[in-house]
Amino acid sequence: MARIPFSDLKRQYAPLRSTLHDAAARVIDSGQYIGGPEVRGFEQEMAAWLGVPEIVSCACATSGLFAVMKAMGIGPGDEVITTPHTAIATAEAISLAGAQVVFADLKPGSCNIDPEQVRQKITPRTKALIPVHLYGTPADLDAFKALAAAKGLWLIEDCAQAQGARYHNQYVGTYGDAAVFSFFPSKNLGGFGDGGAAFVRDDALRRRMRMFSNHGRESKYVHEFEGINSRLDAIQAALLRVNLPRLDAWNAQRREAAGWYAQELAGLPDITIPAVLPGTEPIFHVYGILVPDREKLGHHLKSQGIETGVHYPYALNILPAYDHLKQGKGHFPVAEQFCEHEISLPMFPGITREEVAGVGQAVRGFFGR
Repeated sequence: MARIPFSDLKRQYAPLRSTLHDAAARVIDSGQYIGGPEVRGFEQEMAAWLGVPEIVSCACATSGLFAVMKAMGIGPGDEVITTPHTAIATAEAISLAGAQVVFADLKPGSCNIDPEQVRQKITPRTKALIPVHLYGTPADLDAFKALAAAKGLWLIEDCAQAQGARYHNQYVGTYGDAAVFSFFPSKNLGGFGDGGAAFVRDDALRRRMRMFSNHGRESKYVHEFEGINSRLDAIQAALLRVNLPRLDAWNAQRREAAGWYAQELAGLPDITIPAVLPGTEPIFHVYGILVPDREKLGHHLKSQGIETGVHYPYALNILPAYDHLKQGKGHFPVAEQFCEHEISLPMFPGITREEVAGVGQAVRGFFGR
């Protein structure tokens, strides 16, 4: 069997090679590499695509989330609730803001955080909820929005893996008080380096978040407060302007591939395929399945020339970085079980029906089917 990559950015971008080169050359020739028309143009185009008044670009989703929380006044003495099943960046940003990370377990049968578990973790110190639309699968936004409204909390959507996913026909990232997006190369809207963006609903908070990301200023040398350097490079903005109009089509290809996988893996009792919340449209940044022994399956697929991944091997609560929370193994059983059994199959725009069939055949062979 021919090698089947886990992801294939070269294949994805091959048809755009000359357009991407022209965009990069445009920035190089302009002599303006920080801010400028390319960044403004991308922000306007992404805002129009998302259907919001304005977005704020930033250096990465992590710093964007940090800046959003600083703009909201979240800091020492505050608590922010999120999932232990995510990249560390989500929790990291909470700690950077000076707040206390509070984890809540997953909803059984889902890769996303459980609103009921979140409700139980709310205290008088809680200031914000950060559901993560993991793997490009929308979380239960109606439940989180109602919970945030009832308790007077900020609702911040982590859309790092979910740009283009829909919840009741509306893009995720447009439901909460704020949302962050990632343009890391592997993301559904990837750049060619680090990059990110945020949507902040309130005009005054959005202005403050933009200022915080630019050393606490709007005008050069006039710093109203201390901030950070979290700016999207002009060359990344120019390249993202090429990719953005193609995002919905790329996501449609991922959904089609997910449908093929569902057909290939149907009837295998040892496998749990991704669950989809009714009324949502995932974008399958990752196609993660649950199996009894992912190590053995991974070795088998590797022997067949098939690359796989794991997202993520450890729930955050059991990592050394969060020893201080004293919530080790056993505190979040659903998330921990998920992390022990998840394996990610090849998924990218342009993956062929034959490739998915090849993966399916290899998986079925492993289970003796």
